[in-house]
Amino acid sequence: MSLNKIDPTKTKAWKLLGEHFSEIKSDEIKNLIDKRNSQNYHLTWNDFLVDISKNRINDKTLSLLFNLAEECGVKEAILKQFNGEVINETENRAVLHTAIRTNGKEKIILDNKDLVPSIIQNKRKIKVFTNDVISEKIKGSTNKVFTDIVNIGIGGSDLGPVMVVEALKHYSSRLKTHFVSNVDGDHVLEILKDLNPETTLFIIVSKTFTTQETISNATTIKKWLVSKLGDKSVVSHFAAVSTNKKEIQSFGINPDFVFPMNDWVGGRFSLWSSVGLSISLAVGYENFEKLLIGANKMDIHFKNSSIEKNIPIVLSLISIWYNNFFKCETEGIIPYTQYLSRLPAYLQQAIMESNGKSVDRSGNKINYQTGNIIWGDTGTNSQHAFFQLIHQGTKLIPCDFIGFTTPLFENNTQHDKLMSNFFAQTEALMMGKTKSTVQSELKESGLNNEKVNFLTPFKVFEGNKPTNTILINQLTPESLGSLIAMYEHKIFVQGVIWNIFSYDQWGVELGKQLASKVLKEVESKSIEKHDLSTDYLLNKYLSKTK
Repeated sequence: MSLNKIDPTKTKAWKLLGEHFSEIKSDEIKNLIDKRNSQNYHLTWNDFLVDISKNRINDKTLSLLFNLAEECGVKEAILKQFNGEVINETENRAVLHTAIRTNGKEKIILDNKDLVPSIIQNKRKIKVFTNDVISEKIKGSTNKVFTDIVNIGIGGSDLGPVMVVEALKHYSSRLKTHFVSNVDGDHVLEILKDLNPETTLFIIVSKTFTTQETISNATTIKKWLVSKLGDKSVVSHFAAVSTNKKEIQSFGINPDFVFPMNDWVGGRFSLWSSVGLSISLAVGYENFEKLLIGANKMDIHFKNSSIEKNIPIVLSLISIWYNNFFKCETEGIIPYTQYLSRLPAYLQQAIMESNGKSVDRSGNKINYQTGNIIWGDTGTNSQHAFFQLIHQGTKLIPCDFIGFTTPLFENNTQHDKLMSNFFAQTEALMMGKTKSTVQSELKESGLNNEKVNFLTPFKVFEGNKPTNTILINQLTPESLGSLIAMYEHKIFVQGVIWNIFSYDQWGVELGKQLASKVLKEVESKSIEKHDLSTDYLLNKYLSKTK
């Protein structure tokens, strides 16, 4: 069965939310807090505390948002996803990345076949390969042990592994991991210049083994390797995550070093699968498995918890509230740990590629806002960069603040400073600073009245800026898995309510198609008719490359 095709703007809850917005839009968070049932604003699960109290919402807002989720059939949609129904209708696929992180205690049926045995078998293959490389059983063509791993992929085959490997650097194995993604030749050659070909293992990640950027980089690397070690080295120094057996064989990769990809796992949700082979090698299989366990625990919470206590659902509803009623276009992701420096970029793809859609599930043009623009950086770095815009700019930007109570190293002094900023910033964004407070502070500093009056407007903070606080005990492989899965499920819920297909990405295809055509023209130095601008630019480029 497919997902329901319900226009959210036609629901009773949406209409009531619009009326409610008119009543509450100017209310201040600091005043709303005192009038709420506080237990509804602190969601606890495992070692997660999700505080939604610093939002421009009250009990009525939450009630109406919960009604919206019910009217749009969110809980039914969740079951359809987990049951393997074809909810990615434009590609005629089930969406079962959750199956990869199964605990193996239940059957997962797709096309009358239980997926669990093959999932377990593939996990075992990843485990054996990982352990054999790390333990030095698998070696390079000159019998030297591998010291470096290079992941060659793009999009979901890069962003997820990059983010996780950086996030779990504290748990690193002896292997050093590198990533090549951009088709920019300078990028791949910059990576290669410091690598020893004898001790480097390359992993090509491409479902079709035809992705232009990935195969171009893989070919460049292969030429480099062969120039150093000869043709016979390829079989020992390359692994592949793909389904195209013919092209893999043609490339020269050992069949034992080939890992499958499943049709029912989308690229940006694939880090849990064989795509995560570089993660497993970087942090060890045991930690990779813990990552999956954490995600599975969040899956169970998402599937079984009521709407009111369901963290991904609640976060998605709050996001919709700002996007569709306050007309906020962006969301900030602010993790207060340097380990999560790549999380905003990862979520950019996950959220914007999933929900950046303007056509509903019936194929009709949408007349309301869907996908959010995602951006961010780590605290406290971001405080000294773009926080000025959030505090005193003209745009309302809801933010997720992600912090951890316990550091990975026993440096509690610095961690206390970090987390003091974490808590202070959400308070400052909510409370602001009034004109009278500013004037009192300036007068106390000894300034005369003229200077006080001049400076006052520049030092006033409006406040009333909304934030979610996600406080987790410690950054571990398991808690990271839960965090990523939380955002995955948030994406899905938003897509369900917005009546769009979250799991296709046709918008990335047009540019790729045109790029192939343009490349042929550039290579032949014969430019066909384009628009005047593109014609000019291409001819200018060719004039410099002749």
